[in-house]
Amino acid sequence: MIAAVAGLLTSCAATPSALPSPPASVEAPVPVGASQVTSLPPAPEIDTDCDPTRSFRPTPVLPAPGQMPPGSTMARIVEDGFLRAGVDQTTNLMGYRDPATNRIDGFDIEMVREIARALFGTDDVDDRIKWVTITSDQRTKVLVEPEEGSEEADQPQVDIVVRTMTATCERWQEVLFSTTYLLARQRIVVPQDNEDITGKEDLAGHRVCSATASTSLRRLVELRDGPLVTAVPHWSDCLVMLQRQQVDAVSTDDTILAGMVAQDPNLKVVGEPFSSEPYGMAFNREAEDFVRFANGVLERMRADGTWQRLYDDWLAGPLGRVSPPPEPRYRD
Repeated sequence: MIAAVAGLLTSCAATPSALPSPPASVEAPVPVGASQVTSLPPAPEIDTDCDPTRSFRPTPVLPAPGQMPPGSTMARIVEDGFLRAGVDQTTNLMGYRDPATNRIDGFDIEMVREIARALFGTDDVDDRIKWVTITSDQRTKVLVEPEEGSEEADQPQVDIVVRTMTATCERWQEVLFSTTYLLARQRIVVPQDNEDITGKEDLAGHRVCSATASTSLRRLVELRDGPLVTAVPHWSDCLVMLQRQQVDAVSTDDTILAGMVAQDPNLKVVGEPFSSEPYGMAFNREAEDFVRFANGVLERMRADGTWQRLYDDWLAGPLGRVSPPPEPRYRD
């Protein structure tokens, strides 16, 4: 019996163990919501005399914080106790959530805080702001459509959107805009070792990422010698795809690209700017009084140096110092 067991053990020991198979090569998944775009619906017809940078003139004197005109949009916001703001939380330098503090920060976020300070009159206003994080595609929807299940069908989901949003004549048909608070320009970012793409004329046949419903996306799709365009919900998705070598380049506003390069020094911005992107704060079409109020806040920020200070804090390093801020233009 013992001999039989010993023989069995010897037999087992002599049998070579099977080696594990090498792991199969797995392609990295693309971000959720990514899609190839070859065409877009034609833009609606617009008034040829439209100037999207012209907004509504502010009242001569801003009302004191907490003392808004009765019946105004601002009075309703103060009565609610908070400002509902549609913002980004994925775009470095403009609107992002700091992982160290879990605080939303950036140049766009500071614009919202200045509006809230003018409404409520406190320095630390974050407890007076209801941050609603949205994608590029949701920027006009949250100002037009009520929140699902809301009892107030006539009240949109947010009071204001500040999310790297270019004021265009097409968008003016859906929402209202403030005067220009920042002027951006579309450019291209590629890996440092990419020598093939030096401008928009080199994008033909290359894989390029942009955000859904952005002016940058339409401009790429309409290039004569078109690139292979991928649209994603968030600009951070483009950064991930570029790092994974799933696209060759990203093209959008220089403000957004600067944030990508700040996150990843293995990237570089190339080519001359090929668009002008006047950013405006966006509002519901029934809130013209709030637009005038916001334009009054912007006027004060330009005059007292607040705008310059915030620009220098967030954007002067990667983009270069700009002075003075964009001049306001009014339609009345």
